[in-house]
Amino acid sequence: MSSSTRAAALRKTTHAFCHTLISPPPPSELLSTYFTSSPKITEYGPEWSRSRLPFLAKTFTGKDGCEEYFKIMTDVLEMSLPADAFPKPDEGFIVDAEAGMVSVVGKGRFTAKKTGKGWDEKFIYRFSEFDAEGKIGHWEVWADPLSAWEAVGE
Repeated sequence: MSSSTRAAALRKTTHAFCHTLISPPPPSELLSTYFTSSPKITEYGPEWSRSRLPFLAKTFTGKDGCEEYFKIMTDVLEMSLPADAFPKPDEGFIVDAEAGMVSVVGKGRFTAKKTGKGWDEKFIYRFSEFDAEGKIGHWEVWADPLSAWEAVGE
């Protein structure tokens, strides 16, 4: 497969996945549609924050682990992504086909379920470890853990 063909496939998969997050189906469907059979999800943040934000600073592995990530994250936070949460595929999805990585910046509103406090933020997704079909192997998230920490409270 040529580099440009591979880049197009990776862009298509990641763009479709990101847009699905605007009105997401159940995690099991997300995982089976867009991810390899052995997916990983990592959301970065300081380890000390795990007392309030248990989905941070850990890599969730396998379908069960990744479903656990979604459950833990959605138990703590509500995510609301606008229709323009992600750029158009040719404008903001940075693809390195040779390295097998795609990065994108998104935006949304997050609300702590416990306190009702919310905030707007931008976040970065990086996708890697794609299989031959272009399915995602590893989804990494860099967001704003301090705002989440403050919103969730004690």
